[in-house]
Amino acid sequence: MGFAILITLYTLLTLEIFHRTVIALIMAGVILIINLILRYASFTQLIEAIDLDTILLLMSMMMFVSIMSKTGVFSYLAHHILFRLYSRPFMLIAILTSLTAFVSAFVDNVTTVLIITPIVIEVSRRLRIDPRLILLAIVFSSNIGGTATLIGDPPNIIIGSLAHLGFMAFIYNLTPIVIVDFILFLLLIKIMYRGWLREYRATVSKLSNAISNLRINVKLYRRDLIEVLVPFFIVIILFTLEDVLKYPPAIPALIGSAILLVLMGKRINIEEVLRDIDWSTLVFFMAMFIVIKGIEKLGFMKFIADFILDFSTNFTVMILLVVWLSAIVSAFVDNIPFVMTMMSALLILSKSLSYNITPLYWALSLGGCLGGNATLVGASANIVVAGIADKYGYHISFKYFMKYGMPVMLLTVGVSSVYLVLRYT
Repeated sequence: MGFAILITLYTLLTLEIFHRTVIALIMAGVILIINLILRYASFTQLIEAIDLDTILLLMSMMMFVSIMSKTGVFSYLAHHILFRLYSRPFMLIAILTSLTAFVSAFVDNVTTVLIITPIVIEVSRRLRIDPRLILLAIVFSSNIGGTATLIGDPPNIIIGSLAHLGFMAFIYNLTPIVIVDFILFLLLIKIMYRGWLREYRATVSKLSNAISNLRINVKLYRRDLIEVLVPFFIVIILFTLEDVLKYPPAIPALIGSAILLVLMGKRINIEEVLRDIDWSTLVFFMAMFIVIKGIEKLGFMKFIADFILDFSTNFTVMILLVVWLSAIVSAFVDNIPFVMTMMSALLILSKSLSYNITPLYWALSLGGCLGGNATLVGASANIVVAGIADKYGYHISFKYFMKYGMPVMLLTVGVSSVYLVLRYT
């Protein structure tokens, strides 16, 4: 029964018949009724499955990012990179993707691409070049960079909360391989984009006399920059001290949001900030916690754990199974419900084994986050960029995205697999 509910959930989410939050709420209602009728779990037990630390962390980071984006700091940086490096296409892509990856390690991926994409398209139109490959590079780097930290991608927040892993644990275990993945990604981009790079240089060289028209009115006041960067670095410092002082990861995010609101209270309307919070995503998370807990009570998570154990008792095989299964599934299915499902199974598996299975959590993170680069539907940021590009007349088809995304996924997940095996077995 649990398997049937999970398949129904994934199918509805993939087909997008309704909004994903509506689907999650419906399935939460179904799982509540089934558990209450069969008396596998009480209403209180299922409601208590909602991880408030995860919800508060997500909400606080949404507020933090909303305030930061209103200052124009991201737009300012992106504009100046584009303006200064327009004549050196590969360097332009390298710097722009590096900025995107770095910001995505601390800021929601969707917010990052929402800010940078329109600027890239605007400058590209003035240069008379096709911006689609630049946009794809930005999306890929966003998904890669978001894998590096606890707060970079929702799957990592889920893993960290459920497995009680701190901010620095993600830095120590994931950031090194993410840096390697990113460097190799740039080399792959240089190979895959070589034809486009030649065309770019030829086009831009004819527009050398019109470069003055590239300037876009993007201003950033020094006071705004200071008031944004100070809370930002305070939050990062608090995250690094999390393991030492033993507080949940939601605390630094709440403190950072509060400091920003105090510093910019006269210029930032709190009601606007609250409206910018993606409440539907928060409700989706809460409903999914109920669904996964309900399915666990029906015994399906134990079935998955037993399957992994029966498949092989060899830890190397387990790591490879988790990372590649996560990557393949996340390429076609929303990685949030999948990661929630797998985390519940892995937590049950940990009780059956005498050794530490924490490396399996890192395998789940790398597969779940990097797998999203394979297809257009693999990550929310992918769909957002494609939607913005369409509005400007640049269509990014499923096939076009997969042509470049699949090699990126195979390379990064492949290298990450080698890293996981060498470091943890």
